[in-house]
Amino acid sequence: MRAAVLHEIGQDKLEVLDDVEAVGFGPGKVKIRIRATGLCHSDVSAMSGVLPQPAPFIPGHEGAGEILDVGDGVTGLTQGQRVLLCWLPACGSCAACKRGQTQLCLAGFMNAGTPNFKRPGGDVFGFAGTGTFTEEVVVDAGCAVPIPDDVPFDIAALIGCGVTTGLGAAINTAKVEAGSSVAVIGCGGVGISAIQGAKLQGAAQIVAVDPVESRREAALKFGATEAVAPDALADAKQRITGGEGFDYVFEVVGKSATARTAYETTRRGGTLCVVGAGALDDFLQLNMFELFFDEKRILPSMYGGGDVLRSYERAIALWRAGRIDLESLITHRVPLAGINEALEQMRTGAALRTCIEI
Repeated sequence: MRAAVLHEIGQDKLEVLDDVEAVGFGPGKVKIRIRATGLCHSDVSAMSGVLPQPAPFIPGHEGAGEILDVGDGVTGLTQGQRVLLCWLPACGSCAACKRGQTQLCLAGFMNAGTPNFKRPGGDVFGFAGTGTFTEEVVVDAGCAVPIPDDVPFDIAALIGCGVTTGLGAAINTAKVEAGSSVAVIGCGGVGISAIQGAKLQGAAQIVAVDPVESRREAALKFGATEAVAPDALADAKQRITGGEGFDYVFEVVGKSATARTAYETTRRGGTLCVVGAGALDDFLQLNMFELFFDEKRILPSMYGGGDVLRSYERAIALWRAGRIDLESLITHRVPLAGINEALEQMRTGAALRTCIEI
């Protein structure tokens, strides 16, 4: 089958090959025919080495499709069923799951070190234990989440990661209060979803911050009340909050420099929500006095900071009701053969979310 493969970490282009095979099917597994997958910045970060991932590997973790086959012992899933892929399924029995923090379950990560594809030349890994830049993938049954018939594959794919992450950061993690002031630093697909989440929660002011003009313009259409370049953020803080700082600031870039800016832009007693996935060797520096004196809450948000299955259902309900716009998040559509074009669009900021149709 066809798949887009990165041969070595650090390469910036993928090779679309037709000699890849999905492996590992058996008890507790399902085989899925991928129909649509989103290009997430995490895929690019894994390619560059910012996020740890063994190579060669097939990127992609935000996908949807149809079940081709179901292994022994799998219940609740049938051949032909429409599903989205959950790249971080909950086991239901570990300490995190028992506490109700299923987004912190590590069971899904255990599969990331096991190759789930092969080529004539050897094994190939799937990013985050999935790998959706391909025609077929074999995953644990818990990764396959049924979707209603009225949810298109491209919308379902977005809900599988970016939308859930951004909405959840505002709703589950930060719990944005009505009438509050919000700044969102980084306005790609996840940042735009955080903006929509803040709007749903009733924020009075939502300032979108991004160096790319087209993204700033898009943010205004999704609910931001103002959009500024990074060098204008200090002025916006002064004008909107009287210099005190925003009640909530979302860092959706994944870099210590922007996290530090976000901290300084948050008011005393306010909330900094860290959504971006950064590198292991990129350290955020805070002194002990400011931590004590400012009493700012620093809240990381992993995969939306809540039960992902409930978050999926909520996103679908909000989309059906017209409360969130998911169709407009997809600004580019390409076939699998156009994956490198899509990567370039993401790196330059030209795309909010690219849907790869397979």
